[in-house]
Amino acid sequence: MMHTRNRTLRRIEEMTGFSPQLPMSRQEVRDLVRRARRNAPSRGSSLLAATAFAMVGAAAVVQYRSRSAEAAHPPQGKFLDCTSGARLHYLDDGVGPPVVFLHGNGLMAQDFVTSHLMGMARRTHRAIAIDRPGFGYSERAWMQSWSAAAQADLLLEAIDELGLDRPVIVTHSWASMIGLEMALKQPEAIRGLVLVSGYYYPTARADVALFSPPAIPLLGDLLRYTFAPIAGEALKSRLLSKMFSPHPVPQEFWDEFPHALLTRPSQIRAASEDAAHMIGSAYDLSARYDSVKTPVVIISGTADEVIERAQAERLYRELPSSKLDVVHGAGHMLHYSHPERVMQAVTSIAA
Repeated sequence: MMHTRNRTLRRIEEMTGFSPQLPMSRQEVRDLVRRARRNAPSRGSSLLAATAFAMVGAAAVVQYRSRSAEAAHPPQGKFLDCTSGARLHYLDDGVGPPVVFLHGNGLMAQDFVTSHLMGMARRTHRAIAIDRPGFGYSERAWMQSWSAAAQADLLLEAIDELGLDRPVIVTHSWASMIGLEMALKQPEAIRGLVLVSGYYYPTARADVALFSPPAIPLLGDLLRYTFAPIAGEALKSRLLSKMFSPHPVPQEFWDEFPHALLTRPSQIRAASEDAAHMIGSAYDLSARYDSVKTPVVIISGTADEVIERAQAERLYRELPSSKLDVVHGAGHMLHYSHPERVMQAVTSIAA
């Protein structure tokens, strides 16, 4: 008992700088303990300091990885300065009737090169793949809502400034809402739509809740430059496996696609904001589908684990000018597994 008290008093002396004299009453000991608690660093303060140290370290790692990724994968295409102030990066190859490719959430224009769609299209068309705002090397203005409708306005402007004569618009996943907005806003500006693995109607989605936090003001800025890119790297293989399922992730995707660029803070910001807008954009669009008069080909895979096939079937019933192509055994990334089906749709509309 005495040994325990002595040890306690020595600890108090370390924390307070005051040397207690023995013997002491219980009340004197209690008074000293209260004094120690007031003067010693709180457990919460220690935790805060440790968290701040971890965040500084994470930010240094994120900055290093981002710079290394951009050095290893510099921009491969051209830049377009739109009159609205946005700067878009795009790939442009081939000669003939124009085809514009718009990638899904989290990816970039290079997706259509790795999947061989650009290579197939450029044989008979002028093939253009655009980094949507904030993705790849395109800029995304701050303090602006980048819904599907807002991105459609920007991309219609880009089509006009590039001098494209009624291109066929090929979209994947999230970008299918942009294509439909373009058809509703300026149907005379495009020849038709090819919608691949698209999302069209609002549904409860776990991925929206999971990936939206980096879009939250202030908190999102903190996450994007510290822990979110590190978490993204850790989850990348699992997320890609689900996207490509039931097929394995192609080896050429690992070898040729600049996937190191996908976890930069700028890319995470664009992806999280798209996730936050996903349900709302689908809700705004779904009441206007009967006004779409542009020719549309809807392509969906029966094994898509990201977006259920019922979305495509419902859109087909509501669009009087549409055709539905269901690819048995194909997953969400069917432009990799069945690029020829996408090009058949392009050819049918362009003809």
